[in-house]
Amino acid sequence: MSLHNLNKMTAEMGNTAPMPVLFLGHGSPMNAIEENEFVASFRKLGKELVRPNAILCISAHWETKGTYVTAMQQPPTIHDFGGFPQALYNVQYPAPGSPELALRTKNLVTRTQVELDHKWGLDHGAWSVIKHLYPNADIPVIQMSIDYSKPPKHHYELAKEINSLRKKGVLIIGSGNMVHNLRMVAWNKLNETYAFDWATEANEKMKRFILNGEHQKLIDFKSQGTAFDLAIPTPEHYMPLLYALALKEENEKISLFNDKPVAGSLSMTSVKIEADL
Repeated sequence: MSLHNLNKMTAEMGNTAPMPVLFLGHGSPMNAIEENEFVASFRKLGKELVRPNAILCISAHWETKGTYVTAMQQPPTIHDFGGFPQALYNVQYPAPGSPELALRTKNLVTRTQVELDHKWGLDHGAWSVIKHLYPNADIPVIQMSIDYSKPPKHHYELAKEINSLRKKGVLIIGSGNMVHNLRMVAWNKLNETYAFDWATEANEKMKRFILNGEHQKLIDFKSQGTAFDLAIPTPEHYMPLLYALALKEENEKISLFNDKPVAGSLSMTSVKIEADL
């Protein structure tokens, strides 16, 4: 990408009102093809949002040593799961990429070296939810990876460095699950609104911290007790929440939706951050 092309891209992505920020509880990959209240909510949201110039997604399903952004013109649809019906593997989400946005993102981040990636594509943490927001796959999408070697505070502070993209019409989406413990799934209640007591406790505390702006407590999730330990046995599905919260401005409002548990140990709770008009 030449400096000329980067400057051209910057000019084309003129200043806009700040785009909202989303954290989407993506749940099972089957949500990509099943009809339920969660995907209906995603579709409704897509119709309500101002159409973005591009999307930057931080997905729980792309962990790396170091930080990367996808920089190919046409990211492949990655089916990064096993044991599901063939219909799910047949899904393609052929949204274009944006090498220009990838380079702009790389140049914004100073606290770590961001590398351009030409191999990954769109994993199901991204396409399984974005396909409901924008079913025509006509908005450029890039992904930013989660550096598994860094602590939560690093990810929160890194997110703040990309905040200016919101004023270029970029919709930033964190995709994961606030409560996510697959080892404790109640397999006999897969399609039920059901939560173990610890999952309810953790989810309620998380929501309270989110709505009260108590971000430090969410960054220090390992100090919040047994319920949090069970809700976040590994951090990859939780980290996208921190990316989203870090982008909230003082004058913005925050709301929750899809706030229901499934299968005992998962929460679909999602977050929307937007200007308080």
